[in-house]
Amino acid sequence: MSLGQLTVVAFEVIRSGEDIDLGLIVKAVSSGTTVALSVIMGLPAVCLALWLAIRVARNSFTDYLGLRGTSWKNVLLGTVALVLLIGAWEVMAKVLGRQSTPSFMLEVVKSAQVDGTLWILVIALTAGAAITEELLARGFLYRGWSESFLRPIGAMVLSSLVWTAMHAQYYDPFLFTQVFTMGLLFGYLRYRSGSTWLTIYLHALNNLAATVQTLLILKGVISP
Repeated sequence: MSLGQLTVVAFEVIRSGEDIDLGLIVKAVSSGTTVALSVIMGLPAVCLALWLAIRVARNSFTDYLGLRGTSWKNVLLGTVALVLLIGAWEVMAKVLGRQSTPSFMLEVVKSAQVDGTLWILVIALTAGAAITEELLARGFLYRGWSESFLRPIGAMVLSSLVWTAMHAQYYDPFLFTQVFTMGLLFGYLRYRSGSTWLTIYLHALNNLAATVQTLLILKGVISP
């Protein structure tokens, strides 16, 4: 996944035609267009790696990753639980006087607007990131660890920690804790339903809501 993402960053740096230095690399990494394309490029890389690992173990790709449907009851339960969790964190952010939307997200969306690639960023965050991260965390890692001495509870916690570490761009313990609790919720729903499609849907829903919230903040409709 990192290789796929770094390929895009390297391409953008070289394409700029400027002298390569740290400032240029930072600029490329924080570009909305670069972020969108790097997220999209990470998906096929992760799918290939998981397919190879699962094939070597002689398991079914779709079965091992939990790519199966679930009941409407689980969908409704997951949606309501996610809304309540997000709402609780929004209230906590207001009480503590913290910004609920990461500065990184604000800069990325603003950059994509300037570049005219906002639609690509929305697709990347709602579909690309959700599918890539869920296949890895709640699909592959949860499945393997849940069948080890860690059992399902340990797998929920450890896969959530890994998923939280993948959001290192936030640089904020408050936001890390928020991501971790969301990971625990997704892990529980993966355990309850046996479906990674459910967590992909919820992850996409959360990212879409976060993107819309960021756009409203940039337009001055709501406060950060």
